[in-house]
Amino acid sequence: MLNYALIFLIIALIAAVFGFGGVAGTAAGIAKVLFFVFLVLMALSLFSHVFR
Repeated sequence: MLNYALIFLIIALIAAVFGFGGVAGTAAGIAKVLFFVFLVLMALSLFSHVFR
C-alpha cells in the first residue's frame, strides 16, 4: 500500500515538472488517500497486536 502511495507521488512530481497540472493534482490526491489508508491500517494492526 505504501509502495503505491510513493509511486503516485513520484508520478505527481514528474507531471508537475512537465506542466500537467490536472494529472499532477489527481495523482497527488490518490497518493494522499493511499497514505492515510496505510496509516489507518498500520494503526489497527499495531493495536490488534498489542491487545492480543
